[in-house]
Amino acid sequence: MQQVDFLVIGTGIAGLTYAYKMAEKYPEKKVLVITKAAADETNTKYAQGGVAVVNDLEKDSFEKHIEDTLIAGDGLCNEKIVEIVVKDGPERVQELIDLGANFDKESDGDYKLGKEGGHSEFRIIHHKDITGWEMERTLLEAVARLKNIEIIKHCFVVDIITQHHLGYLITKSTPDIECYGVYALNLHTNEIETILAKTTYLSSGGNGQVYRTTTNPAIATGDGVAMVYRAKGRIENMEFIQFHPTALYEPGLRGQAFLITEAVRGDGGILRNKDGEAFMERYDERKDLAPRDIVARAIDNEMKTTGTEHVWLDCRHFDTAKFIEHFPNIYEKCKSVGIDISKDMIPVAPAAHYSCGGIKVDEWGQTSIRNLYAVGECSSTGLHGANRLASNSLLEAMVFAHRCFIHVSQKVDNNDLPEHPTFKLNIPAWNALGTSTPKELILITQSLKEIQQVMSDYVGIVRNNIRLQRAIRRIDLLWEETEQLYKTSTLSPNILELRNLITVGYLVVKGSSFRKESRGLNYNTDYPQKSELLQNIVL
Repeated sequence: MQQVDFLVIGTGIAGLTYAYKMAEKYPEKKVLVITKAAADETNTKYAQGGVAVVNDLEKDSFEKHIEDTLIAGDGLCNEKIVEIVVKDGPERVQELIDLGANFDKESDGDYKLGKEGGHSEFRIIHHKDITGWEMERTLLEAVARLKNIEIIKHCFVVDIITQHHLGYLITKSTPDIECYGVYALNLHTNEIETILAKTTYLSSGGNGQVYRTTTNPAIATGDGVAMVYRAKGRIENMEFIQFHPTALYEPGLRGQAFLITEAVRGDGGILRNKDGEAFMERYDERKDLAPRDIVARAIDNEMKTTGTEHVWLDCRHFDTAKFIEHFPNIYEKCKSVGIDISKDMIPVAPAAHYSCGGIKVDEWGQTSIRNLYAVGECSSTGLHGANRLASNSLLEAMVFAHRCFIHVSQKVDNNDLPEHPTFKLNIPAWNALGTSTPKELILITQSLKEIQQVMSDYVGIVRNNIRLQRAIRRIDLLWEETEQLYKTSTLSPNILELRNLITVGYLVVKGSSFRKESRGLNYNTDYPQKSELLQNIVL
């Protein structure tokens, strides 16, 4: 059993920013960071495009960025949160620059600014086409300099510890559910450890792996959302799954697809169908720079109409040297699969990319469970509404990590944090009696394929009531089978991730079923219109 002051789950930009700030301010207190894979294996690392931030008040303004975000969010953004994030953004980005992050500059020393779908101005700062990687590098180096931060790699969080584990009946309506820490599977020892903390901070990332094809890494299995839902915390707007319009199409590929950043279209890339037609003008006056939900649906429609598995992204008119300078990673990937961008068009298709909903939090990142915070893609802050504006996610993570830091710091300074739970409670150790290693791993791998197949076929870019009904019946069956297996099996990452993905799939389907309208990323052909009633779906 471990007892720490501050527990952080996840090593992306949200987790590391908060951990660094807490450890720097309180050098006498311990910050424990746990991650289920390598420290740098996060969604952050794979973010290509950049950070949307107002940095030139002569050509741009906070008001324009706010308006762009609200338009993309299709009526469901929390305007107060949008204003906070946009106005706080420049200071948070500058802090990262001060820590050593390098963003591309023009010859005169000004930052090179990109433009992506839904943005009215050039405001995306970037590091080539590996912005997330550069931000992750910067923060890992910063964290390594502080002696009171410990990072435990290959440590998988199983569940949040609440009053439920003390024998109390906990329901959604129970007031003052409290988080005492977590049970975690240490993959080095294969032991379930009890980690208790005065505050627990979830930055566990997204859930793209619930779909057959995603731009997310294999770790993005919705662990944080599933754990909070099981702990009876509030989950919001899970139906809004953003599909990135342009993932590289590779025949037969399952799992993580290579992302072709929106910045390529920002620089002039043109989407074409199998007949070579530039089709986006038929769907939106902004053409290839329309928001992601519109572009993804347009591509989906073109593929279904023409019976193809992809469309084309045409960059043949680009200056090749400039393309290589701005997008070296994309250039090399295309080259490795036999695509010469100066002569060949790039085959692309939509892939699950980002979850706009998640664990419901307030303006300080607090969940509905006491002493539990959630930041980054696993959270629902109200910034994104029904559809995220491109490159707002890294910004949100930095701003809310800082706000959590402010909120927790005030509690520390005012002595408002609880004593360590063991001082007043008898937290039980994990009970693994009666479990054994599954004799047939096919039971897990097949169920994983099934949940991904069901979600991709029935709960994708375009939905309808029949598909959603089919999906829920199949997910219910998968849940029953998996829960039985979970209760009798020695725990492993495979079964834990499967269990979490089934929970996430269920939440996406339920959210979509309750939303009797088409808004943002939730497009239902049985309800093609927007409802006059604006509402968030809370489960």
